[in-house]
Amino acid sequence: MIHRDALLDPIEIAKNIFWIGMKLENDPFQCLPYLIKNGDESILVDPGSMLEFDEIVRKIKLLVSIHDIKYIILHHQDPDLAASVPELEKLINRDDLRIITHSRMSLLIKHYMITSPYYEIDKEGYRLKCKSGLELEFYTTPYCHSPGAFVSYEPKTKTLFSGDIFGGIEHSWSFYADSSYFEKARLFHEEYMPSKDIFNYSLDKIAKLDIDLIAPQHGSIIKREFIADLIKDMKSLDCGLYIDKGYNEELLDTIKKLQKSQQKIKEQSAMLVEQTKRAELSEVMQNIAHQWRQPLSIISTSVGIMREKNRASTLAKEELEERFAKLEDKILYLSQTIEDFLDYYKPTKNIELFSIKEAIHKALSIIHIAEASIDIEASEISYLGCQNDLVQVLVSLISNINDIIGIRDIKNPKVLIKLSENDKIISLSIEDNCGGIDEANLSKIFDPYFSTKHSSMGTGLGLHIAREIVTKSLGGMIKAINISNNSGTIIGAKFTIELDK
Repeated sequence: MIHRDALLDPIEIAKNIFWIGMKLENDPFQCLPYLIKNGDESILVDPGSMLEFDEIVRKIKLLVSIHDIKYIILHHQDPDLAASVPELEKLINRDDLRIITHSRMSLLIKHYMITSPYYEIDKEGYRLKCKSGLELEFYTTPYCHSPGAFVSYEPKTKTLFSGDIFGGIEHSWSFYADSSYFEKARLFHEEYMPSKDIFNYSLDKIAKLDIDLIAPQHGSIIKREFIADLIKDMKSLDCGLYIDKGYNEELLDTIKKLQKSQQKIKEQSAMLVEQTKRAELSEVMQNIAHQWRQPLSIISTSVGIMREKNRASTLAKEELEERFAKLEDKILYLSQTIEDFLDYYKPTKNIELFSIKEAIHKALSIIHIAEASIDIEASEISYLGCQNDLVQVLVSLISNINDIIGIRDIKNPKVLIKLSENDKIISLSIEDNCGGIDEANLSKIFDPYFSTKHSSMGTGLGLHIAREIVTKSLGGMIKAINISNNSGTIIGAKFTIELDK
């Protein structure tokens, strides 16, 4: 308990942090200005209106020279907090005086005829660092009760200057809050905070801080022992719009509709995951079949030739050795293909710095387009991420080209893979001469279940999955365009993956 006579002097509430206000008689709306004593970079916090001006100036002079104040923090733009600033500017008389506020509020605060430049927290990294080593951290609390409202945190003393939040209306005002303070805070917050969800958003931010003391602009100063329970109780407040019964009923109805929608989305997502798994399994089988078809044909042909020559007794030892060597080579190829696919489809997400060029060659070893001329223009560029994710995307794109070559019976197919970079972007493109994409389908190819292939050849999930991997896992973007020759005829398609460096 602070004795009445003690209120005539500044009161140190934390190391070098002082209350410099006054008790307004018969006024339940007590305003609490503060001073952070910090040499010639001292900070005035929410100095108040002209009602307390003379008393505040007197108390400042008991602590520091008025000219030592370099910063004035304004947590919102109301007159009970900011009206005295123009007169304070005249007394402080410093060219380097700065008004710390949010850019949303500096537009309004200027109407007090404030002349000092602004230190706008949203343009200064939400932090102030003084040459003495003193630091302040700023956290936005939008619409509590101003669009640009914020709180200030001094981490060394663990003091939070909370502006309007945690303020109270007290007919029998006490300097420090006690266990009954919630009831005094309730009246203020029910009227001033716009809604429960907006208020709780700010409270959740504040609850993450390690706070020993809360210094609000109104009401009483709150010590650590009461903070956790107070935050918990205030989260249950039906403030602002929630007081209106009609709004509450409408909100509950909206919540029920959202819950039904979420359940539907959850069910659809589960179905998509299952279909995706099936699509990936189908893709694996198709890719293995494509890789094995030619070697198996060669093996079958070699075995048939050796059988016929053996029956005719014309199979020379040298030819037998030669054919055995070819068979052995093809068998090893089949075995390596299985190893490549097993390695590729391992469910691992190793984040590492990998070579994009190496990922390209790995994809080409999994999907080998024997009929196509493939040119690679790539320098050594590394990227931090999961290599298998990029390989999966490339396999999907190359598989599409492979399918189109067969479907359209493309003569002399060509594929160009280019890798380049600038200061900001890594660009990886794959282009072909396979006739391009129907212009009517170009905007749909990344949509789930969209496919121009026969149902036996695909589900329409390949390119959709590729885009999901690029955007969500690799943090990039993927796009597709048609490419034309000099006469304007579409000759092929070009897929480009862009990754932020």
